[in-house]
Amino acid sequence: MCRLFGMSSAPRRSRATFWLLDAPDNLSVQSRRDPDGTGLGYFTAGGIPQVHKAPVAAFQDRSFAQDAAVVESTTFLAHIRYASTGGLKDANTHPFEQDGRLFAHNGVIEGLERLDAHLGDDRSPVKGDTDSERFFALITRESAARGGDVAGGIEAAARWVAGNLPVYALNLVLTTADELWALRYPDTHELHVLERRPGGHHGDRHLHHAGTSGRMRIHSDDLARTRATVIASERMDDDPHWRLMDPGELLHVGADHTVSHRIVLPDEPAHRLSLADLEPAAATSQQGN
Repeated sequence: MCRLFGMSSAPRRSRATFWLLDAPDNLSVQSRRDPDGTGLGYFTAGGIPQVHKAPVAAFQDRSFAQDAAVVESTTFLAHIRYASTGGLKDANTHPFEQDGRLFAHNGVIEGLERLDAHLGDDRSPVKGDTDSERFFALITRESAARGGDVAGGIEAAARWVAGNLPVYALNLVLTTADELWALRYPDTHELHVLERRPGGHHGDRHLHHAGTSGRMRIHSDDLARTRATVIASERMDDDPHWRLMDPGELLHVGADHTVSHRIVLPDEPAHRLSLADLEPAAATSQQGN
């Protein structure tokens, strides 16, 4: 299953170290268990998005993902991809960038021909083949139609997809240079949030998060002194304040680190897919690893 990680230390910039393939399986393990892409997104002090990503498979050199990346930003976005739609290439690897925003998604949307028709000319930012990047293009259009209201754009785009297309999951994280949004929908996959005070639960510790099955690890000494909000596909340490987001919940971390959340999609998708409905490759990508 794809793994999402988002973090905001707004309004302060913080330095963090990311290992996206920290403990790879032996290469004799079937290749389906190995990631199909890894990506890290962050922003310069001038607010310019930076994306480091690569399509990574068992038969390829995985040094890009195994090497630690030390970066500084106010917001961060990391993703480990298990492909459901689109081949193994840079253009299909998360995160994606549009209009100065970064985006990553975990789930499956079908009926892409209808989504393409709905997007029309607004499909032009899409460079790859994935359902995720098309969904992002719809969010970008709906946000622009609302004067740059990203929360309104996410809600409108997700409502249209949930009402018109077959949906397995729409979990997402979207970041700008100083804001972060996360959506969990429906209850197919977990998405957790931790509002971490400086020093964490014990009050004097740096951040050191390690995923159990996504093989992602993040470390930050700066967060011994700075608060942060973390979004992840799984609880990544023993802090008791991790909270499972509710189905349909949209969370926002503002530039001043005000955290708000509300239910924007209270109803089930009109055409909810089960694992048995998916094509074999897509079904495999959505199961735990």
